[in-house]
Amino acid sequence: MLCAVYKSVRKDSTYLYVERRDDFSKVPEALLQTFGTPVLVTLINLAGREHLALADIEKVKQQLQQQGYYLQIPPPVDNLLAEHKKLLQQ
Repeated sequence: MLCAVYKSVRKDSTYLYVERRDDFSKVPEALLQTFGTPVLVTLINLAGREHLALADIEKVKQQLQQQGYYLQIPPPVDNLLAEHKKLLQQ
C-alpha cells in the first residue's frame, strides 16, 4: 500500500497521509483550509513497513482504507508549570 505524506505549513509537526500523490479529493475542505497548502514530504510503501516513527501504522492503514486520508497531529505539550504548582499544593 503506497501513500503520500504531506506536511502542513500552518500547523507544526502535523502531517497528512493520502492514498495517491496530490489527490486530496477525499480530504474534507475544512481540514484542507486549516492544514494550509500541503507540502510533499515523502512517498511510503506501508506494506513493506512494520512501524512508523510517530504514528500507529495499523491505524494509518485502516484510516486510509476507510476514509482515504490520515491526519497525524503532534501529541499535546505538557504544561510543566501547572504540574509543578499541583505538586506544591500536595
